[in-house]
Amino acid sequence: IGAHAFKDTLTKRNSLTSWQTATIYQLFHATALLTMSSEPSSDLPKQLLSLGTVLFSGSIYCLSLNIGPKAILGPMTPVGGLLMIGGWVAVAFSPKR
Repeated sequence: IGAHAFKDTLTKRNSLTSWQTATIYQLFHATALLTMSSEPSSDLPKQLLSLGTVLFSGSIYCLSLNIGPKAILGPMTPVGGLLMIGGWVAVAFSPKR
């Protein structure tokens, strides 16, 4: 519903592509987290992926709609991306049961 409800606003701000990128990353990582939730494993990868997704996609959503201070939201995007990368590294090195 997001892209459809905000399509005019996002088109005017020339940020529809950014919104779509945030949505794709959120969907991919939500699916991965749902898959991981059924496996008994360390919580660290799940926590890193969750926080990274919130910071990465959330900051892009806010920036796309011009909500909040850009000076804070701008740096949150790469921090979220690094947390997501850290989550995948933690998945790769977590012991398999």
